[in-house]
Amino acid sequence: MTPTPGELSPELADRRDRLLEVLRSLGKCAVAFSGGIDSTVVARAAVEALGDRAIAVTADSPSVPRAELADAKRLAALIGIRHEIISTNEFSNPLYLENDGSRCFHCKDELYSQIETLLPRLDMSVMCSGANVDDAGDYRPGLTAAAQHGVRHPLQEAGLGKADVRRLALYWGLPTWDKPASPCLSSRLAPGVAVTTERTARVEAAEMYLRDLGLRECRVRLHESELARLEVPASEIARLADPEVRNALVAKLRALGFGYITLDLEGFRSGSMNALIPLELKQRYASHS
Repeated sequence: MTPTPGELSPELADRRDRLLEVLRSLGKCAVAFSGGIDSTVVARAAVEALGDRAIAVTADSPSVPRAELADAKRLAALIGIRHEIISTNEFSNPLYLENDGSRCFHCKDELYSQIETLLPRLDMSVMCSGANVDDAGDYRPGLTAAAQHGVRHPLQEAGLGKADVRRLALYWGLPTWDKPASPCLSSRLAPGVAVTTERTARVEAAEMYLRDLGLRECRVRLHESELARLEVPASEIARLADPEVRNALVAKLRALGFGYITLDLEGFRSGSMNALIPLELKQRYASHS
């Protein structure tokens, strides 16, 4: 049952007002818009604060699920923000494909570089992201790329965390207020497993199959030897282990090209691949985020 929007607490109303003020102070901005809950709230606020002086820019590449791209188009139209879709070329960068744990840096560097080249044509001068205050405590090499390109983070500047963002999205009537996080498909590949379009497509197809089984939150993590590690909510593990469901699932993933199929008994958790990131990389990028 969907909660009713209701009123904002005084504290959250103050943060909302700060968010709008941060965006107004920019004069005009291009929002890096994935269609996820964070960038959607920034885009919605940008429309209120800046009107047609705001634009949403969405990247399209083999790492973007087709469903997410469709969502981004739908949400931009719903919000009423101008929307530009650009093709990014991170798959032509050997450092991105190597996937040594710094992949996200190279992805965001490509994205922000592409948007920068568009700013004069779009009559924009500032780029904004959807990073919130909770992101600052995680391994986020993309924030290093953002810093190098002068990207602003309005949610962070207004003091908004993930729970605040979801509450504000509900208040504004955004249908994705409770949308699960959906990182890029390349993030499903363990460090050291080279990124290829075949692998990202395979992961996308496997996750679509799990969602067809009714799973809103799930990940198909790809490890060495083409091992698929399935993360689903702990409450769903027994259902997937049921012989009938399990046999069909194994057959499907085998047909997709996975060599081994495992069910992670810890259940679904965001960012589980970060445990495999070398300490040296964590220290390098933590110093810039």
